Amino acid sequence: MIDQLGHPVHLSGLPRRLVSLVPSQTELLFDLGLDEEIVGITKFCVHPGGKCRTRPKIGGTKNFHFNAIEALRPDLIIGNKEENYREGIDWLRSRYPVWMSDVATLDDALRMIRSVGELVGKSPAAHALASEIQVSFQALSIPARRTSLPGRVAYLIWRQPWMAAGSGTFIGAMLASSGFENAFGHLVRYPVISPAQLREATPDLVFLPSEPYPFREKHRSELREICPEAKITLVDGEPFSWYGSRLRHAAGYFRELADRL
Repeated sequence: MIDQLGHPVHLSGLPRRLVSLVPSQTELLFDLGLDEEIVGITKFCVHPGGKCRTRPKIGGTKNFHFNAIEALRPDLIIGNKEENYREGIDWLRSRYPVWMSDVATLDDALRMIRSVGELVGKSPAAHALASEIQVSFQALSIPARRTSLPGRVAYLIWRQPWMAAGSGTFIGAMLASSGFENAFGHLVRYPVISPAQLREATPDLVFLPSEPYPFREKHRSELREICPEAKITLVDGEPFSWYGSRLRHAAGYFRELADRL
């Protein structure tokens, strides 16, 4: 198998001891019907809750506990270019089969789901899931339903300093799929934004997601001083940033969100 970074992954058979380094891909593995095969996950893996709480933890997405991973004797490790760190992945790749995803668009996510399904012997379930997600997004007609609504969105991911989702990100792709214009789409990746830049962008909407920074109601008043004309909305960050099986719920969430605005 070749991963999404172009690296070959050599397996002697179906993997029986999986370590997942990414929350959204951990959920995908469980939803594909794996359970006993998943022997290690990160401390940020929370879905499905009942199973993740009892699974051995191998540290964070950018701070692996190598001793814990070695003790688990994995025969396949699954990670992601953006969410994990290169030095840690290089160390693991020198010792274990490591399959890496690289997801910036919906098509990337669908290819990842199908590829992971092939890796773990769950290809029919993975292809069915990818098709379900693809159909749900094809049916998403938010632009036609919301032509009278404001659409320039500043999607913030961090505070102190303010950071936004720009182009080349999965969040940016989800905004576009939802029919919104990214107010910082002219900037790449996750730029630091000054209050002056945020004010000058004149967004119609400011989205404050639940993750990675846990924005709360109190942060809305803080943003109102910067963008007094914008509608500032708390949103669920998972539909915008989780690119595994949670995508089956994303199109419906985007439709409901647009209806509320």
